[in-house]
Amino acid sequence: QVQLVESGGDLVQSGGSLRLSCAASGIIFSKNHMGWYRQAPGNERELVAGITTGGRTNYADSVKGRFTISRDNAKNTVYLQMNSLKPEDTAVYYCNVLPAIQGWWGQGTQVTVSS
Repeated sequence: QVQLVESGGDLVQSGGSLRLSCAASGIIFSKNHMGWYRQAPGNERELVAGITTGGRTNYADSVKGRFTISRDNAKNTVYLQMNSLKPEDTAVYYCNVLPAIQGWWGQGTQVTVSS
């Protein structure tokens, strides 16, 4: 059974930082590309950052230069370092493989950025 458990979300002021973590189980983590996604109220879920098995990364234009995705294969964990947070970053953040598999979504972690 695949489990993706996100943590690290919080309420933070504009300009602040957060580090999200996602612990994976039930998959061969090192053999999967991973992504961080987010869904804001009224919006569709979107991919914000991805990392390949080889460590190559890509970012949505809206977060480029502010967010950094990384992975630790020994811990089966993917991270998202978020700096210079803006109110428009407010959303529930999820991790999943890349491309995402519908049945593998976890509960997500809420990030709220106050202005």
